[in-house]
Amino acid sequence: MENYAELMFTEAVRDLQEAAGTRAGFAAAYPGRTSAVFDAQTRAFLAERVSFYIASVNADGWPYIQHRGGPPGFINITGPSQIACGDYPGNKQFITQGNLQSEARVSLFFMDYLSRARLKVQGYARLMAYAAAPPDLQAIIPAKPAPERVLIIDAVALDWNCPKYIPVMLPEALVKQVAVEKFAALTRENEALRAEIARLKVEG
Repeated sequence: MENYAELMFTEAVRDLQEAAGTRAGFAAAYPGRTSAVFDAQTRAFLAERVSFYIASVNADGWPYIQHRGGPPGFINITGPSQIACGDYPGNKQFITQGNLQSEARVSLFFMDYLSRARLKVQGYARLMAYAAAPPDLQAIIPAKPAPERVLIIDAVALDWNCPKYIPVMLPEALVKQVAVEKFAALTRENEALRAEIARLKVEG
């Protein structure tokens, strides 16, 4: 994959960084942050995500951001720097799908709000009908909900962003798990206290 800074820091961006005094630091840091393939950290992070944001551009140059989600494990690592996932039924606007017909370049945000981590990925995307996807690709796409298409993204650069200003949000499943465990503990404590009160009444 390419150096994220070389890909995204245009001349105008570099001029602004120079004026802010950050240019030299970025120039020194980014070569060491460049990876030719998804490393173990990136693969593990992507495998745990249940949603992401994808930005595409239409034929008139207007950007569009869409949220895509699916069941746990719906993002699959299908190559050294490639991911694939099911594209499930939505509102039938087809904006992202239409944009990709004229421009395959996309930008993706993968968010972990619990850990306040953010992975940015630049790449080329394509969509194909699920029925037309190779059998080995169909086999790794969760069947529920039924995917209409398969989204394949060939990453060309990635960057881990700082956690500044990312709000901490707890997954619903985690909140339910904690609530159930706490409620069960309180129930056990309440039953024990009731039993103790009953015993003291008998003895008194």
